[in-house]
Amino acid sequence: MAAVMYRLLRGSSGRAASAAAAYSTARDGPPGPAPPVQPAPSSGSPAPSQPHLHPPNAPTLGRRFSSTAPKSDNKTFLWSRYGEMKKLVQDLLPPGVCNLLNSSTMYANNEVCLGDIEIYGFDYDYTLALYSNALHSMIFNTARDILVEQYKYPAGILKYEYLPNFAVRGLHYDINKGLLMKIDAYHYIELGTVYRGLKPVPDEEVMELYQGTHHIPLHQVSGFYGKVRTHGPAVKQYMDIFSLPEMTLLAVANDFFISNDIDYDPIHLYKDVTDAIRDVHVKGFMYKWIMQDLEKYILRGDETYAVLHRLASQGRKLFLITNSPFSFVDKGMKYMVGKDWRDFFDVVIVQADKPHFFNDCIKPFRRVDGNGDLKWDRITKLEKGEVYKQGNLFDFLRLTGWRGSKVLYFGDHLYSDLADLMLRHGWRTGAIVPELESETKIVNTEQYSQSLTWMQALTGLLERMQVSEDQLM
Repeated sequence: MAAVMYRLLRGSSGRAASAAAAYSTARDGPPGPAPPVQPAPSSGSPAPSQPHLHPPNAPTLGRRFSSTAPKSDNKTFLWSRYGEMKKLVQDLLPPGVCNLLNSSTMYANNEVCLGDIEIYGFDYDYTLALYSNALHSMIFNTARDILVEQYKYPAGILKYEYLPNFAVRGLHYDINKGLLMKIDAYHYIELGTVYRGLKPVPDEEVMELYQGTHHIPLHQVSGFYGKVRTHGPAVKQYMDIFSLPEMTLLAVANDFFISNDIDYDPIHLYKDVTDAIRDVHVKGFMYKWIMQDLEKYILRGDETYAVLHRLASQGRKLFLITNSPFSFVDKGMKYMVGKDWRDFFDVVIVQADKPHFFNDCIKPFRRVDGNGDLKWDRITKLEKGEVYKQGNLFDFLRLTGWRGSKVLYFGDHLYSDLADLMLRHGWRTGAIVPELESETKIVNTEQYSQSLTWMQALTGLLERMQVSEDQLM
């Protein structure tokens, strides 16, 4: 969350900035070398970390620019601007928050001038409210207990604990074969990433399982929202942070049966685990845990307040669209922001039933009163100070007129909160994606050498074609 807070605060004054990155599960080629570490300035000068702020006249990839600073002194100019921007952020953010910012975890896949953004939208869970790892352990443990107590699975499964670093968002699960894996943007299984239970599957066995190839045709993979197809091999993709306990429970359940040489049906195992995880959410266990111990589960609420206050004071419109119930959101926001948190928002929508909210135009909006009860009057406008339930994006756009690139929406689901809103409705989107830090690490020297080989070959080709850097820009 800190990265998004940081971008919003420095961008709300009208400077050009990059939107938070959307995430792809693909690693479409070997990663390039890590950026070089900037040497420390001479004694007596500040020694900031590697610069990541773009001053107003800084170069942008693919775009020509002109700078008023002398070319010979460009390095000094950039460090000076970096120092100014860093001080601005430190003045805006709550004390201590700047120490949490890590420039190497901020990524962009497009540019946006935040001065052009008039409306900011937010999801609640894992966007405005960031949760501790303790929540994932509770979800895992409760679903595991449901498998044993209600679905009568062997008690030996209870020996497994949650593995916080086992899975990341974006992985695929072959339901028929019981395999968890990573599939790239071209639908190729990334060899070396396939797991059966808690153990990796050799590449040779993967090729044999998939008839001599590691390509998964598009029609065999679940849709954008993880809907499993009824015909043909089913491969589901897990795309939000709440999926992490489910993937881990699938892995340990498979591991138990394999380790104990017990025959089982992977399809029924998948269904039982999915149902157990669903019960944790549907029956309200998660909401109960968080509401009973906000301090244990909710992290860094000061950042949320800082961003909302900054945007509202700059005259920006704010809205909230969440699947969580109002009582849960209200208690969490009061803890992070204060009892008057609703004053920041022009529209508040709860129990929205995303992703259907973004794609279907069936459910109408209903007003929710102070007791959480529904009002059945027809909604002709969305008013500030009111709370609405359900609804759909098409009515939302019609009633607010908030369309196109003047809207920037933040969420944690990598498709419904990002790709769909951007591609279908023209909103700008951003997400909290901590997994990207590990995605960009160089995994081994061989891969690094391969990337250098490709870069050297490309450089040689350009030299032979006599293509200059200016022409490429």
